[in-house]
Amino acid sequence: MNTEPITERKLRHIEACLLPESQYQTLTTGLERVVWPYRALPELDLDAVDLTTTFLGKSLSAPVLIGAMTGGAQNSARINRHLAQAAQRLGLGLMLGSQRVMLENPAALGSFQVRVYAPDILLIGNLGAAQLLKGYGAAEITRAIDLIGADALAIHANPLQEALQRGGDTHWAGIAARLGEVVPNVPSPLLLKEVGHGLSAGVARMAAAAGFAVLDVAGAGGTSWARVEALARWGEVRSPDLCEIGLPTAQALREVRAAVPQLPLIASGGIRSGLDAAKALLLGAQAVAVARPLLAPALESAEAVEAWLEAFIHELRIALFVGGFASVAALHASADLSAPADQRG
Repeated sequence: MNTEPITERKLRHIEACLLPESQYQTLTTGLERVVWPYRALPELDLDAVDLTTTFLGKSLSAPVLIGAMTGGAQNSARINRHLAQAAQRLGLGLMLGSQRVMLENPAALGSFQVRVYAPDILLIGNLGAAQLLKGYGAAEITRAIDLIGADALAIHANPLQEALQRGGDTHWAGIAARLGEVVPNVPSPLLLKEVGHGLSAGVARMAAAAGFAVLDVAGAGGTSWARVEALARWGEVRSPDLCEIGLPTAQALREVRAAVPQLPLIASGGIRSGLDAAKALLLGAQAVAVARPLLAPALESAEAVEAWLEAFIHELRIALFVGGFASVAALHASADLSAPADQRG
C-alpha cells in the first residue's frame, strides 16, 4: 500500500513535468500529419474570425481550456490562482488537478478554491476513476464539485501511471459497471478523460453507455504521465518502452469521434500551438485543453499565463483565417473533411 503523503507525490509530479524527459520520446500526436486546408482568397478579414463558442453551457471566448495540472502541493495554490486569473481575464475554461487530496486532507482545500479569482469561468473539477472502486461514489463526486463551485467534474483514467506508481491503484476489474452505477447519480455533468495515453473507441462506447456528458481523449504525444511517475519515483525513466504506450491524439480523436458522434470531445495531449488546436477541431473536437506549456508560466504570474495563451489563440485565429473559416462553428461544420485531410501527406 502507498503510504507516501499525496502532497509530497504531487510536488514531485510538478517538478517532473518541468523536465524534458517527461515528454514522449518516440510517439507524436499525429497532428503533424493532418494537412490544414489553405485558401489563398479567404473572403474574410482576420479580425472578423469569430472564435467564440459555448461548451457545457458556458460561453468561451475561444474553444480553449487550461488543462488539469495540480492541487494540494507546495506551489499548487499559486499555480491554480494564476491559471484562474488568466482564464477569467481571457474568458477561457479551467480544469483542476485531482481533488482526492483535498477530500482526504481538508488543509489542501484552499489550493483548489479559485472561484474568488474566476467567478465567471467554466470550472471543471477532477477525481480518479480508480477511487470509485475504493469507496468513492456519487456523494464524494458531488462534494468535490460543491466545495469548489465547479460546473462539472472530470473522472480521470490512468492505469499505466498507476501501474508505475509505488503502491498505485492497480485493481480496475469492475470499473465499467461501477461507472454505470455512479455517473447517473451525479447531478452535474461528468467528463471522462485520460491523462495522456489516449481514449480508444471501445472505452468511448463504454463511457457513453455509463452516461458521461463529455470525453477528453488526452492522447499520446505530449506529456507521458508514465514517464512523470517514473521520474517522480526513481529520478529516471525505467521501462522506457512501457512509458511510450498510448494512442496518439489524432488517432484517438478519429476513433472516438467515429464511435460516439453524439458526445462532445475535448482534445488534449501534446496540443502545443494554435495550429495544433485548429487541426484537433477539424478532427471533431469541440474544444482543446493545454496544460504542460502553461506550468512554468503559472509558477511565474497570471500575466505570463495570459501572454502564452494570447499568442496561442492568435495562432488559432490565423489558422482559421487562412483556411477560410469565419468561425469555430464553420470549422465544426467541416469536421467531416478531417479523415481525407489526414490521409494526405
